[in-house]
Amino acid sequence: MIRTIASIVCGVVAWFIVATIGNLVIRLSWPDYVAVETSMAFTLPMMLARLLVSAVASLAAGALTAWIARGNRKAVMGVGIVLTLLFIPIHYNLWDKFPLWYHAVFLISIFPLTLAGAYLSGSANRAAPIA
Repeated sequence: MIRTIASIVCGVVAWFIVATIGNLVIRLSWPDYVAVETSMAFTLPMMLARLLVSAVASLAAGALTAWIARGNRKAVMGVGIVLTLLFIPIHYNLWDKFPLWYHAVFLISIFPLTLAGAYLSGSANRAAPIA
């Protein structure tokens, strides 16, 4: 049980670390992005880049969670649910800043991409050892 909870916490933290690094890369390499970031007046390519960062972060969170939880699918599902629930109020507050498709893609993709990260890492298929 402790391993499951720790894996979920680590998965959520991993999501934010990967997303932060991804956003930093975007900021350092795209001056136009920096110019509109505070107003959130992103162009279509900028929104797609943000969604790509989220996708990579979700894959990483799923992979790390599965690895720590030794393939426990419930832990991976837990991190996907926690991340989705964390972002619903954030996207509600940003509702008028982005088009509907952006919110939908972001919120709908978190859970399946987290599961995909676990699956692609190979950790989701590994049975937990018997204690």
